Amino acid sequence: MVVENRPGAAGNLGFSYVARQAPADGYTLLWGTGSLSVNLALYARVDYDPVQDLAPITLAFSMPNVVIVRADSPIRSTADLIAALKADPRTPYASGGFGSAAHLTVALFLAKTGTEAEHIPFRGAPEIVNAVRAGTVMFGMPQLQVALPLIRAGQLRAIAVTSVDRVAQLPDVPALSATSPGFDYFSWMGLLGPARLPAPIVARLNQAVQDALADPAFRARVTADGTSIIGLGPDAFRDFLSTDLDRGREVVRISGARIE
Repeated sequence: MVVENRPGAAGNLGFSYVARQAPADGYTLLWGTGSLSVNLALYARVDYDPVQDLAPITLAFSMPNVVIVRADSPIRSTADLIAALKADPRTPYASGGFGSAAHLTVALFLAKTGTEAEHIPFRGAPEIVNAVRAGTVMFGMPQLQVALPLIRAGQLRAIAVTSVDRVAQLPDVPALSATSPGFDYFSWMGLLGPARLPAPIVARLNQAVQDALADPAFRARVTADGTSIIGLGPDAFRDFLSTDLDRGREVVRISGARIE
């Protein structure tokens, strides 16, 4: 396989290319992410429809975000964080930019807990952990894989993960759902192709991915950073994508984010 990165507009350039221009022969595929579910609501102009213009093949992975503070912070729990935000609604938090997963996760948390905070956008997830570690902001909610090394090194404190359940990499860290019932925000990654991709090709590609996901050595390598293996096939992936588009619209509405 040859990887061709097409960055820009939170993935829209790459998404659009596969959806609108790529030949439906199984040789040009899309490694899609949760941005597919968000961008229709976030961007004023998007020239593809994730459900109509793409053929889901395999939903491979998911990963939660993690609520982080400085290692020496007095904030030791979600309850502490909520109390601090209610005491000072101008408490700053870092995100990877307007409409990023870290921004939308915090926006959903604030809405569910009836709190406010001051959004300080940066250019990416690594800058979130640096800002929290430096004390520029009180907290952030980056993807787990970005923060995990510094959490393990004792430079950051994890007070919650944004999945429904705890994760094996941080067994002592509770899920946000423990204090905010039903809270579940995660990123996902999966393989898709152009909508006209013939069913036999979809089936063959899905089987190849499933074989890889079943390999013990591959599973161990993938899950080491907090990634969870999902492995949904084409039909289940299509159903998931339809539901996730509704989730994306709702969380963008809550955040108030909009990119023209």
